[in-house]
Amino acid sequence: MKILFQGDSITDAGRDRNDPHNLGAGYPKYTAELIKQAYPTMEFEFIDLGISGNRTENLVERLQPDFIDIQPDVVSILIGVNDTWHFYGSGIKCPHDYYESNYRKVLTELKEKTNAKIILLEQFLLSVPDKDHFRDDLDPKMQITRKLAREFADVYVPLDGLFAAASIKKAPTHWAADGVHPTAEGAKFIAEHYLNAFKEMI
Repeated sequence: MKILFQGDSITDAGRDRNDPHNLGAGYPKYTAELIKQAYPTMEFEFIDLGISGNRTENLVERLQPDFIDIQPDVVSILIGVNDTWHFYGSGIKCPHDYYESNYRKVLTELKEKTNAKIILLEQFLLSVPDKDHFRDDLDPKMQITRKLAREFADVYVPLDGLFAAASIKKAPTHWAADGVHPTAEGAKFIAEHYLNAFKEMI
């Protein structure tokens, strides 16, 4: 079974981009470990093509070589926080309808040109003082992600809500020091919920 991880820096996680099978130090690494433990008799090929800084428009740009040509059995996508962050950080605006059209194109092409099962991972923001204002732009985009998940996904992992619940007992910075990029504990947390979604899907 060929499993493709796609997204931005959270998926990239410092991977060696010369080796698509290198899973970096983030949730793809921990997810692969958990899946192999859960299904010891199955053979898996794990591919990580997340690229730091990517937005939804970048996924459209690399749709053919990094999605379609791979022909994965399972593809997971975690994207969207940069469509918000780059607006506040660099003034690069991503209107909500543009965000939706980009994401919809990726998902439509996957449905039409592959047989992949689709796992959508919700973009998330943990509560840290310097980014709480991101919510004004992030939350409407998150609703779009959820709408697209209902249309296209085989399973959805609601990470924003899951992290919010986890942050009741442990500080948000335990999971992501800057509110966005997971610590090792945050990456393991994502991996655990990814595994649950994977089990539900297959």
